[in-house]
Amino acid sequence: MNVRRLAAIDMYGGAGSRVRRRVILIEFVAGAIGLPLIALWSASDSQSAGRLVFAAWLLGVGVNYVPLALHAMSLSRPGALEAELADVDVFGELRRYTAAQLWVLVPLLLVGLAVRQRGR
Repeated sequence: MNVRRLAAIDMYGGAGSRVRRRVILIEFVAGAIGLPLIALWSASDSQSAGRLVFAAWLLGVGVNYVPLALHAMSLSRPGALEAELADVDVFGELRRYTAAQLWVLVPLLLVGLAVRQRGR
């Protein structure tokens, strides 16, 4: 799974509207900032091991949003999203990446994939 392509397809959606691009950018940034903050708050107020595990999972999921947010910011520049998707079957990729979005729930997975892809 290509993390940059996931961000691009999610931002474009079915029609590539400006509103959708901004909403997805806000979602990714809010996830990258908000989820770790909630995780830290939850861990600091924790009375049980289960809540600490939940906080750790939430932190890992929040960190997954960092590469998505960074890609979304770079794709927000004029023409960048269109250039990224120039030779792509958007609707085919949309079907593929709609299900792949669930991988964001696996802590640190997207971070690992993004680091590996950046090295290529």
